[in-house]
Amino acid sequence: MAQAILSIDLDAIAANWRALASLSASAVETAAVVKADAYGLGAARVGRALAAAGVRRFFVAECSEGVALRAAAGPAPEIFVFSGHMAGDAEAISGNDLIPLLNSTEQVIRQRNVLPGRSFGIQLDSGMNRLGLEEADWRTLAPSVLAEGPVLLMSHLACADEPEHAMNAAQLATFRRMTDGTGVKRSLAATGGILLGPDYHFDLTRPGVGLYGGLPFAKARPVVRLSLPVIQIRDIAAGETVGYGDGWAAKRPSRIATLGAGYADGLIRAMTGRATLYAGTTPCPLAGRVSMDMIGVDVTDLDHAPETLDILCPSQGVDALATAAGTIGYEILTSLGHRYARAYEGGAG
Repeated sequence: MAQAILSIDLDAIAANWRALASLSASAVETAAVVKADAYGLGAARVGRALAAAGVRRFFVAECSEGVALRAAAGPAPEIFVFSGHMAGDAEAISGNDLIPLLNSTEQVIRQRNVLPGRSFGIQLDSGMNRLGLEEADWRTLAPSVLAEGPVLLMSHLACADEPEHAMNAAQLATFRRMTDGTGVKRSLAATGGILLGPDYHFDLTRPGVGLYGGLPFAKARPVVRLSLPVIQIRDIAAGETVGYGDGWAAKRPSRIATLGAGYADGLIRAMTGRATLYAGTTPCPLAGRVSMDMIGVDVTDLDHAPETLDILCPSQGVDALATAAGTIGYEILTSLGHRYARAYEGGAG
């Protein structure tokens, strides 16, 4: 194998969606977030697999992602755009039947002027101070906006991965205050919000990272395996160093494998000195710095010369690798590079 292989289990993604959907009442619809190219795993293939599993509504970050998803998923699903109606997006929104989630007074006015009568939703700021109309602005706009028939009112939780955090209850109360009595479908919960329980579910949930095997959905099925090719193996003496900066020195006679992937492929430099690769279930520590196209790995304790080693696998999921690198699973997933050969398993397309 001359190229690293990223294996993506579409059936596992669909199973994770079904598992998350089962955590809410049957009257609650479960959508899917496929922004950032389905968290780096390929929105076209992931979107088709989720649509086949029963997803009817998708969420993307920006209009261009919605255009690409529409081409892959066909005309049936609804596609919501978190960034709303940005200047210059009107043709793409109308031509691809996208639903902007309007975030500001300016976007509300733009939608009215440019795409009157077309579907839209409203994003509300319930305390995260990121996107959405603040409560005072919403109170001013609500009578006219509600008369125009938004299809969804939504907000986003800042601390849903910390169930005991006081911010969760505070945002829930604010969201209810802003939306109770409107008669419009509502959405507050992403993956973490689903796990907080039914008070947070409203009419529609929109899991993201949990679909792809990430925390806080600890029961998620693993979705990805990343196998890296061994380019060369060399024997070094105790005291010899590996890689840039002489930062790693062998404490014993060692065998060092040089693998064909590096920070250009999303294996961030912060993994240096901290990450582990696996030959089956046998751990093999990094040796030396992560460089652009290569990493060194200590394979002294293996009884064979491996052709590949795994950095994502059942022995080490995205969150375990993220912890080793001092980051979060979201960054590991979305950083996975374009040089990997992608092998899809299961799914419908």
